[in-house]
Amino acid sequence: MISAKNSAFKGSNKLHFMEEHITCQICGKQKKPDDVLPVELVNDKVAETGKKKYPNWSDSGYVCLSDLNSLRMEYIKQSMEEERGELTDLEKEVLKSIQEHEIISKNINVDFQEKLSFGDKLADRVAMFVGSWKFISIFFAFIFAWAITNAYLLLAKPFDPYPFILLNLILSCVAAIQAPLILMSQNRQSRKDRINAEHDYKVNLKAEMEIRHLNAKVDELLTHQWQRLLEIQRIQTEMMEEIVNKDKNDE
Repeated sequence: MISAKNSAFKGSNKLHFMEEHITCQICGKQKKPDDVLPVELVNDKVAETGKKKYPNWSDSGYVCLSDLNSLRMEYIKQSMEEERGELTDLEKEVLKSIQEHEIISKNINVDFQEKLSFGDKLADRVAMFVGSWKFISIFFAFIFAWAITNAYLLLAKPFDPYPFILLNLILSCVAAIQAPLILMSQNRQSRKDRINAEHDYKVNLKAEMEIRHLNAKVDELLTHQWQRLLEIQRIQTEMMEEIVNKDKNDE
């Protein structure tokens, strides 16, 4: 039984279950076994990125999890550059948010409304009122009342006789003031739609990169777990063989 225990102890050293320290080949710092991963278990594409970036990269070494995450982000960045060409400032901002674990989703409407001035809000209200059936009803009622008043009720001394030149002047002034206000509101709505589109693109892009990141992590985790299970099975086999051999010798 002592021999079996010694064999199990040696096997546990191979699996790094003991609280020994392992050197990361990237940062050169001493790390606990749970904080490092053998390079042979790293995703192949991520490992290729590490070979290109670090000349002293060794397939038999170890890399700490923080540096491994940096390598994953570097691989994602290179993949995006190959697919899309040079990264835009927006895409660089998304990459930075992933590295710093920031949340980029936010309520655009609240931020946009806070930046509006009194004139902007007034233009929006005017555009909203002008584009309603209420305004059309009031507008036609006003023209009809103006025409009836000057054509029939004030036959002796109408203040605006036919062809209603004063009414045309008033309508022209209203249109001259109304058109710029509507354009201001439309331009602001276009800017808001553009901001919403950029925000949606950032969220979708981050989700895509996070999925790639998670896929790489899951692949490495599965490979690592299978490696450990195989090591444990091999150690248990060695222990059982030693126990069987000891029993035979005792007989």
